[in-house]
Amino acid sequence: MTESPDPMVWALKRERPDAAGYLTVRCRTYVQPDGRESDWDILYGSGTVALVAFTEDGRGILVRQFRPGPGKVLAELPGGMLEPGEDVLHAAARELLEETGYRAGTAEVVMRTYLASYATHVRYAVLAEGCRKVAEPAPDAEEFVEPFTLARDAYVDHLLGGEYTDTDVGLAGLVAAGLLVRSS
Repeated sequence: MTESPDPMVWALKRERPDAAGYLTVRCRTYVQPDGRESDWDILYGSGTVALVAFTEDGRGILVRQFRPGPGKVLAELPGGMLEPGEDVLHAAARELLEETGYRAGTAEVVMRTYLASYATHVRYAVLAEGCRKVAEPAPDAEEFVEPFTLARDAYVDHLLGGEYTDTDVGLAGLVAAGLLVRSS
């Protein structure tokens, strides 16, 4: 077994064309308005939720987490997959608690969007405020997370910097929190 010197970084062992089961790619054939056929790879997966979360004293909550796509550790929004039939706010509360040990005072869904034009699954943005530490993180077996907080200005700067995977969710949360104001 190959181990990484950084406890947060995963060591790449191999890459293969088979799926691991989180996402499925299928080919759809469409008949276009002019009668020609067109093939499209479509990504299928379960819905996801990510949280823009603030502590009771206004600090933003993030988790250091390895991301297989970029192949590196990023400071990410807490979140994850919805279980079949699970309510979005329930999933958000569960993921926040599992990954950070925080429980939100208030939570609201502020955005619903698709991952991309070639994906079927829906992603949700949740704004959570008044979060209080109530437990130690208890992530899933394949999650290695390190929660931390940033002062509000540094948190906003991080989310605007785009060095994480849920940038659209981050921006939606900042808008909902009143932290992004359009200037004229």
